[in-house]
Amino acid sequence: MDFLRPTTWEEALAAKADRPDAVPIQGGTDVMVEINMDVRRPAALLDLNQVAELREWAMVGDMCRVGAAVPYARVIEELGGPLPGLAQAARTVGSPQIRNRGSVGGNLGAASPAGDSHPPLLAAGAVVEVESRERGVRMIPADEFYLGVKRSALEPDELIRAVHVRPATGPQYFSKVGTRNAMVIAVCSFAIALHPDERRVGTGIGSAAPTPRRALEAEELLARELDWTAPLDPALTRRFGKLCAAAAAPIDDVRGKAAYRVHAIGVMARRTLAWAWNDHLGKRAA
Repeated sequence: MDFLRPTTWEEALAAKADRPDAVPIQGGTDVMVEINMDVRRPAALLDLNQVAELREWAMVGDMCRVGAAVPYARVIEELGGPLPGLAQAARTVGSPQIRNRGSVGGNLGAASPAGDSHPPLLAAGAVVEVESRERGVRMIPADEFYLGVKRSALEPDELIRAVHVRPATGPQYFSKVGTRNAMVIAVCSFAIALHPDERRVGTGIGSAAPTPRRALEAEELLARELDWTAPLDPALTRRFGKLCAAAAAPIDDVRGKAAYRVHAIGVMARRTLAWAWNDHLGKRAA
């Protein structure tokens, strides 16, 4: 196995262009597990730890640009205000050691349906910035990034550089069901983001389909029928939960049954909508 260690982004792009079979590694919280378990044996590893710019975040115009290697711990500490849904999800990731090493970029690169960062990115309308040496930068909306189980829209010579997320204009929540309370892969998860300025609600479903996905019909229901100045209609909340559950397409596996996942998505959808709506009305009254 070859080990490539660029020190700049330009060197990283060149290395990936010359060796498209090289697997990028930063924190190693996914890649090293697969190597240690003999699930994969890449021909080369592309170590991105020396590429400093990947560990930075900044406001660029009206978007928060989060470098691919910004660890979950910093997302929690520094981005809980502008990106509350993502920060909530980051708190559920592994142990403190994993949160110090793992990153949103790594989660995107792995493209696992169970990745905790995917639902809040979908709900917030995130865009993934990728780049290759030959074709330059591509901006891929999060809901077009996931193509299948551990398959993404990345081309073989591309690397993830950053993710762009608009700072929250309304409440956001993330909910996760696991086989225990900590250090666990999601049985299923759900995220919601209220966008009061656009009079719409974003959703994200995790670990309940071949890819992370939005509940589009549920979003359309709220766009049509939600009164942004009034308390939630319980009947509307129930319909929203049913449509979110219907958007899931889970399987039975060692972590849970498909029927349970469908039920849980509906419950989490209703609960997170209620939590977010209470916050929304509270801010209006303040």
